[in-house]
Amino acid sequence: MSSLRRSAVLLAASVLCTAAAPLAFAAPAAPEAAAAAAGDDGLYGKGNPKYDGVWRQSVALLAQDTVGVDPTDKAVAWLADQQCDDGSFTAYRADTGAECGKKTVPDVNATAAAVQALSALGGQSDAVQSAVKWLKSVQNEDGGWGYNPGSPTDANSVSVVIGALAAAGEDPAEAVPAKAAKDAEATPYDALLGLQLGCGAKSGERGAFAYQPDKKGALAPNDDATAAAALAARGEGLAVEPAEGKGSAPAALKCEGGDQDKGANASPDEAAEAGAAYLAAVLKKNGQHLPSALPGAKDQPDYSNTADAVLALAAGGHGDAADGALEWLEKNAKKWDKFDSDPAALGGLVLATHAAGGDVRDFGGTDLVKQLNATGSAPAKDAAKDEAGKDGKGDDDDGGGSTVLTVSLVVAGLAAGAGVGILLSGRRKQQGL
Repeated sequence: MSSLRRSAVLLAASVLCTAAAPLAFAAPAAPEAAAAAAGDDGLYGKGNPKYDGVWRQSVALLAQDTVGVDPTDKAVAWLADQQCDDGSFTAYRADTGAECGKKTVPDVNATAAAVQALSALGGQSDAVQSAVKWLKSVQNEDGGWGYNPGSPTDANSVSVVIGALAAAGEDPAEAVPAKAAKDAEATPYDALLGLQLGCGAKSGERGAFAYQPDKKGALAPNDDATAAAALAARGEGLAVEPAEGKGSAPAALKCEGGDQDKGANASPDEAAEAGAAYLAAVLKKNGQHLPSALPGAKDQPDYSNTADAVLALAAGGHGDAADGALEWLEKNAKKWDKFDSDPAALGGLVLATHAAGGDVRDFGGTDLVKQLNATGSAPAKDAAKDEAGKDGKGDDDDGGGSTVLTVSLVVAGLAAGAGVGILLSGRRKQQGL
């Protein structure tokens, strides 16, 4: 779940060059915004969609698809209809019939998230290719992207775009800025690795990624950015398939010999390993969760970033390192105010749990898929639920009691010879929503 649009507060913070989370979580809804959301047929979640509508819809749909749920057509149509004529997506468009203009600023992260979701769902090739073309057209000269076109490169934005390019069948390593000089072509990986702290950093910070350099060009470790970058450096998007076995511990940067520049010169795989090693160390230090870095949030856990770290570690095949954080989430996620009904939060947990080989249908006693589905319109098909129904073990299976009762009543009515047609209505099976 690694990659972005958490809340109105974090959105504003990103403009001020602080990290916005890879898996965005919606802000509390203002009354007028909640009313607007309620009128968005097909939109997941009832919170204010102004800052995260496209993001949360994309994460929710991608998570459903990853675990065998076919979203309803209107949910997919809602996302596709948000696209602007130039291929970009904004954070949210209340009036999709109006042309995108000055009041609808293109959002790189929302566009990249939509590409990942629509690519996975299929049947949206034109929309995907149009969005990819737009993303390439706004690539910064250093090979990266910022939150909006023209804004400075940040690790989270680069990461989610790398995931989008890979999902669309593109090779991120071949994406170079159209305006870059031929002898100075920079790829997304160049931009991303340029934000990693190398051997010149303090030992506990090596391998971490910064969101952006500060005004003096210095890099500071950012757990959110590191989780996103450790995933993207492997060329992965948010949908990660579980690896076989638990794998080995992630490899930290080797800094023997005084190579103070090591890190910036690492390969993408080495950079991903170093980022994963940093995450594993921070998780272990903090009782298997990442702490919140938001102002006023001292000693509070960051559930989103912890889920993103699970996803990044699982993508690297580091199951043992991911398991501890996943177990912590299973025990503590219910304390999270986003856990009950936020589609991006639930979608992120589904993606992380699936990648780590956990049970998305029994996450600390909660069926994450059922809870995610409940935030929007009933899905067209739930493969796991259908399979459970065939075995007679589904959540909604009444053990055949309804059928037995129906047959018994029919037989009794016929035997009585009352000559009156008996109208029996079988109970519809609940869809878990």
